[in-house]
Amino acid sequence: MVQKRLSEATKKRLRAGRMLQKGKGCAEVALAVGVARQTVYTWKALLDEGGIDALRAVPGRGRPAQLDEEQLASVRAAIMQSPTEHGFGTELWTLKRVGAVIERLHGVRFSQGHVWRILGSLGFSPQKPEKRAIERDDAAVRKWKRNTWPALKKKPSEKAE
Repeated sequence: MVQKRLSEATKKRLRAGRMLQKGKGCAEVALAVGVARQTVYTWKALLDEGGIDALRAVPGRGRPAQLDEEQLASVRAAIMQSPTEHGFGTELWTLKRVGAVIERLHGVRFSQGHVWRILGSLGFSPQKPEKRAIERDDAAVRKWKRNTWPALKKKPSEKAE
């Protein structure tokens, strides 16, 4: 028989169910398992109605994930490579670029907000590039500020007296 790995949430529910079967109170179970007391009351109702198997079979909340663990691992591996290896012009990963890579690899399109959540679940955090580009020419910037910028700035109008 192939044993399916239990999720952390399922393990929590089963632990809570065993504690409830031993006569522990809902508040005590909630504290021990690390969930809200109301959650334990919900689990207790399931336990009373269908036994411990009812706690094992609680369906996940929300929409099913569109990427499985293996696909997420391939996204992580792709992001660990350079963006230029995926056809982008610079060495900077953006949400838009990561979304494009996910769509290219797995044919699933996500909003940038969801791409952000996926990156967080993969252990990535936002990083800011250094303030100044390596290619920056400080002399050219000074010259532009001295010569071009004053001509572009708005002049105060004569009516504003």
